Amino acid sequence: MIVLIEEENGFNVQAEIADTFLKRLLGLMFRPGLNEGNGLLLDSCSRIHTCFMRFPIDVVYLDHGNKVLKRETVYPWRLGSFVKGTRKILELNKGAARKLKTEKQLFISCVEERRS
Repeated sequence: MIVLIEEENGFNVQAEIADTFLKRLLGLMFRPGLNEGNGLLLDSCSRIHTCFMRFPIDVVYLDHGNKVLKRETVYPWRLGSFVKGTRKILELNKGAARKLKTEKQLFISCVEERRS
């Protein structure tokens, strides 16, 4: 499934949803990168790793209401922070989350269902 994620300051990104154990485990591993304006939303996830990744990412930690708890840049072969209350994690290209502020809510809406 592809979703549109927006915030009132003009931030918007289309993200693929990783909502199964395998999709969350694989995440962005082995991919050459993300296209501009794209991301990966890990649903029911509280922490990430960047093992087997080839590029740094911006990581946005969200609570159950999609409020931004923290954002950080994580480089390959590292662990992301443990942020209490995290329910979803948005992975973006490095620098793509610079407009996002903590405590702001993101709005997530369905764009399309991906057939596999």
